[in-house]
Amino acid sequence: MPPIDLPFAQAEYDRRISNTRAEMARRGLDVLFVTDPSNQAWLTGYDGWSFYVHQGVILGLEGDPVWWGRNQDTNGALRTVWMGADHVRGYADHFVQSTERHPMKDLARVLGELGLDRGRIGVEMDNYYYSAKAHAELAGALPDARLIDATALVNWQRAVKSEAEIAFMRKAAAISEKIVDGLMDRVEPGIAKNEVVAEIYRDAITGIDGAWGDYPAIVPLLPSGSDAAAPHLTWDGRSFASGEATFFEISGCYRRYHAPFCRTIFLGTPPDFLRKAEAALVEGLEAGLDAARAGNRACDIANALAAPLERAGIERGARCGYPIGLSYPPDWGERTISLRAEDQTVLEPGMTFHFMPGIWMQDWGLEITESILIRDDGPAEPFCNRPREIMVKT
Repeated sequence: MPPIDLPFAQAEYDRRISNTRAEMARRGLDVLFVTDPSNQAWLTGYDGWSFYVHQGVILGLEGDPVWWGRNQDTNGALRTVWMGADHVRGYADHFVQSTERHPMKDLARVLGELGLDRGRIGVEMDNYYYSAKAHAELAGALPDARLIDATALVNWQRAVKSEAEIAFMRKAAAISEKIVDGLMDRVEPGIAKNEVVAEIYRDAITGIDGAWGDYPAIVPLLPSGSDAAAPHLTWDGRSFASGEATFFEISGCYRRYHAPFCRTIFLGTPPDFLRKAEAALVEGLEAGLDAARAGNRACDIANALAAPLERAGIERGARCGYPIGLSYPPDWGERTISLRAEDQTVLEPGMTFHFMPGIWMQDWGLEITESILIRDDGPAEPFCNRPREIMVKT
């Protein structure tokens, strides 16, 4: 088998494991079972499209972690994780989507072989990849263990990025710029949306010099006109039309690291109400960037954004950002900090966010966003470098 092309040096994984174990010890956990594929990759390097079946990483307080999953996916683990083959375990295919037996029974067996089937076991209860059935089956198979909710324990260890991670995000950002530049070239009245999305994927996957493109955790979002009131619509075969705004929410991705970036294109002459909203949004965005400093709080960014929007009569009911980095479908956020008025989390150098102050009104929408890095000193650094304005094509 060829040498494994790990994204990071072993010292990086050792640091991550050490930090995670420190938090496990603080919470009194004996074992952590990690199902979120982003957290699996962050801890072990595992990278495969196998998260539709039960799989995970077993992390005790000592020794190397163990990757556990479907037998046919163990070959993928052997080619992507940093641990030895004796730390990759697989379950038989008769467990897959069976009504008679559940993979958690096999997980319980493996935990027993490892001597980790007792005590306090942390599980990611509020996670896309850990079902109610899985929890019930695992609890039933481990009578001497207590399952403890450890949702986002690993996610919080990911909040401050290493220099190596930031370098990956810069490559993702360059791909994001390429995508947005391509949109400005291609979006025209009469061009079908699906054709433009095909080119978005071409730009995203071909990448840039020195950085091939990975698949993003969210598909391109591009509602137009009154549909832009809904932030999470994808595309169809309809054509772009004159007199309409379309916002594009996209992200370049490099080795699973993202740099989301949103811009709005208007075909024709934007109406006055949209120009006024643009001015308030950009003012708030730039005020938020200035507030995004180490030592300030997440809420300071949200409050800086809110002031000019409120003066313009625009009320936002949603948060205006979230942490980003390594991620898998269905979300490129890290599900920890939220940029909103209630979040008192203190910002630290190396934190990265999608500052996402989208406006979604009753029958129109507008998005101009930035992915940002909290620096040692001064305001946040945007990863991308494109004008903060509505992109107009007349």
